Amino acid sequence: MAETDLHRQLMTALIEALEDRFAADPNVYVSGNLLLFFEEGNKRKHVSPDVFVVFGVPKRVRDNYLVWEEGRGPGVVIELTSSSTRREDTHTKHVLYRDVLRVPEYFLFDPRGDYLDPRFQGFRLTAGEYRPMRLKEGRLHSRQLGLWLVPVGEHLRLMDPETGKLLPTRAEAREAEARARQAAEAEVERLRGELAARNRPNGRNGR
Repeated sequence: MAETDLHRQLMTALIEALEDRFAADPNVYVSGNLLLFFEEGNKRKHVSPDVFVVFGVPKRVRDNYLVWEEGRGPGVVIELTSSSTRREDTHTKHVLYRDVLRVPEYFLFDPRGDYLDPRFQGFRLTAGEYRPMRLKEGRLHSRQLGLWLVPVGEHLRLMDPETGKLLPTRAEAREAEARARQAAEAEVERLRGELAARNRPNGRNGR
């Protein structure tokens, strides 16, 4: 559960951007703030990652995620750290994701830099241990996602390494579509005006 409006906004924006990124792949499941159960028959054994991506399972709506039924766990987990989740994110979940779920990549982001130093951290599972990723110009590369994760102010954004551009949020995508539509409509009106001018009778000779 998101602790603040900012955490909820960040979580939603990341989930939506990842959903849009992998929309064409039927076997990539993106979710977050969803109960993930990892021990069959034990309802207490669960975790709720802020954002997670599973590769190789069908894209469909789920009430919860049962690892033993799906046959695999997350390939990437992103946790948005707050005052109430700091210890859990850096200790309890760290161990769970490393030793039990064996998540290949685990990212931690503290939007305001109040609880983590550095505020953005990433770990890659190597020989059963989490090795810290090295920040490059303040960002981290996810091999699993094929994307850069980039802090921008209080937000964590995703960048396409091929274009060097941030993946748009859905709000940004809507704004871009609206601008393109307005530009197209303006061009149509301009062409109509030119055509009308060409067909206008010559005032001097009455034609």
